[in-house]
This record gives sequence, structure tokens and C-alpha cells, in this order.
Amino acid sequence: MKTLSSLAFVCCGLFLNAQEIVKLPNTDEPPVTWETPENDYFSTIWNTQVVTNVSEPTMQVFRPKEEINTGTAVIVAPGGGLFALSINSEGNEVAKWLNEKGITAFVLKYRLVPTGEDGVAEIENNAPEEPEKFMERVNAVLPYSIKDGLNAIKHVRENAANYGVDPNKIGFMGFSAGGAVTVGVAYNYQAESKPDFLVPVYYWASVIPLEKPKEDAPPLFLVCASDDPLDLATGTIALYSSWLEAGKSVALHMYSKGGHGFGMRKQGLPSDTWIERFYEWSKTQNLVSDY
Repeated sequence: MKTLSSLAFVCCGLFLNAQEIVKLPNTDEPPVTWETPENDYFSTIWNTQVVTNVSEPTMQVFRPKEEINTGTAVIVAPGGGLFALSINSEGNEVAKWLNEKGITAFVLKYRLVPTGEDGVAEIENNAPEEPEKFMERVNAVLPYSIKDGLNAIKHVRENAANYGVDPNKIGFMGFSAGGAVTVGVAYNYQAESKPDFLVPVYYWASVIPLEKPKEDAPPLFLVCASDDPLDLATGTIALYSSWLEAGKSVALHMYSKGGHGFGMRKQGLPSDTWIERFYEWSKTQNLVSDY
């Protein structure tokens, strides 16, 4: 039994070492303190794998097979109300799908609100019972989450050759709170951190005030469902309209049903295929090409 246990430990270590993890800059000092370590666990409340208490931003690199590499890259920011990251359905599974299309993916763990051991339980209790306190906690961290997104783009662009990607084909895709990070990136990029395309998926509109897009704003592909229980359809349409009125390239897929947080989960609805619609759009924008 000891031999089997030792073998399992070694195999686990090899698997962890095989993961390509990138540490992002973390030199600023947010007005919060993380007392609980980063935690990766299965949430029985959300019925999915989550990560909480991210205090040091990182990215996991998912590379496509070399023979199908298109040179396009997408940074993926999972959602979770800034209290957690839905790391599989809105992260790793997205990355693996993109890899199959020859796209290099980077799953971003941006900084989150400090919580106890179960951040999901905290957001489920804190948001409805103490909405003002909940928003105070979110607003204290969100600017730093957006910085993490900007630093992620800058890192991929500076190291494009090492990743086998085109420095002019780096996109940013985010879900819910990760979508808010995506739009924050859209409003705050500099030349070195400019995304070449943006994909906010049912983005958390109420935490990011609507602004005019920048003069050189990149193409935008929006996804949401009309029956989103958080009423995110309204903000998604407003963002679409702002890009359209400014004469910028924009597309919107608003599904009648889908709810919130569908990510890569299958519900037997047209919204199940949103990522295929994104891929079709990206080809029309000459962002990817069939390998």
C-alpha cells in the first residue's frame, strides 16, 4: 500500500508540474487583506468547481496542438461575483474548446474579494442580506481585477513568440464578473495592453458604468440571455448600442432563454452553442482562420 501511495503522489506531482502557470505583476497594494489561502474546491451550492481567495493573479496556459495552431490567443476570465471563479464551466472547459480550434487560451485567475473558506456561501448570503456591504467589498477589489486583465494582455503580447501567437490577435473573453473585468479592460487599456477583440458573456453591467468606447476600440462580440435573472440583458444591449453608435465593429447574440451562468453547460437550448457563434464571428473578423 505504501508503494501505491508513493506512486500516486509522484503521478500527482508530475501532473501539477505539467501545468503551465504564469505569475502576473502584483506590486500594488489593494485596500484589503487576504487571510485565507487560495482555495480550489467543489461548491455544492453552485454545483461546480470554484476557486476563491485569489490574492496573487496567475494564468494557466492551454496550448493547441502545434499542427493546428492559428496564432490567435484568448485570455479567459471566469465569473463568480468577484467572490469566486467558476473555473471549469467558464474557464478550463472554454480553454480546451478553443484549443480544438487552434486557439491558444490563458485562463486568468484575477484577484478576488477576500473571504473565509467558502466564498460561494458568503456571496449567497452577503449579496441579498447586506447589498451595500457586498458592493463595498466588490468595488474595493474590482479595479485591481481589471489591472490583472490588462497585465495579462501585456504579458501575452510581450511573450507572443514563446507562446506561438500573433501579437495582433490577442482577445479577452470574460463571464459575468469576468465580463465586467473584460469591459473594464476595454475602457482602460494602453497600447501595450490593448485587446484585439473583446467577448463579454452575460457581463455584470451594473458594476461598470457605461462609457463611450475609445477611438481605437477593438471589435466586440456580446452574449447574453433575455431571461437572465440578474437583468444583465439591459446592460448588454446598452454596451452594444454604444459600440454601434460610435461606428465600431460589434455583434450581439441575445438568446430568449439561457438564464445566467450557462458557460459551457448544456441546457438543451440554442444558448448552448454560443461559443460556436463566437468562432464563426471571429473568422469573419479575420481573427482566426481554419487550419
